[in-house]
Amino acid sequence: MLFLWYPKCTTCQKAKKWLDDNQVSYEARDIKTDNPTFEEIKEWHNRSGLPLKRFFNTSGLVYKEKELKDKLPGMTEEEQYEILASDGMLVKRPLIVEEKKVLVGFKQEEWAAFYGK
Repeated sequence: MLFLWYPKCTTCQKAKKWLDDNQVSYEARDIKTDNPTFEEIKEWHNRSGLPLKRFFNTSGLVYKEKELKDKLPGMTEEEQYEILASDGMLVKRPLIVEEKKVLVGFKQEEWAAFYGK
């Protein structure tokens, strides 16, 4: 399982602690220094069943600086994948990437249900 996180993010720290406390093994990847590629984001989006907007870190500074709230509705999915792949700080975190499921953001109840904890 791949766990994408930003170590300075308190929500990501809580998510990592939850994984550790519940003995869920993972491979950690810093989303800022090793941001997801276009292909990864496209695959994860398709696997998740979620709207693409859920993959954006809408409260982040980069999102606001680029005024993406106003620009996203007029962009194609391909353009949105490109933007997400351009900067890991634009991607909602933490992310859990499993073979059959992708979890976006840390919702303890959702994670507990998924892992049967």
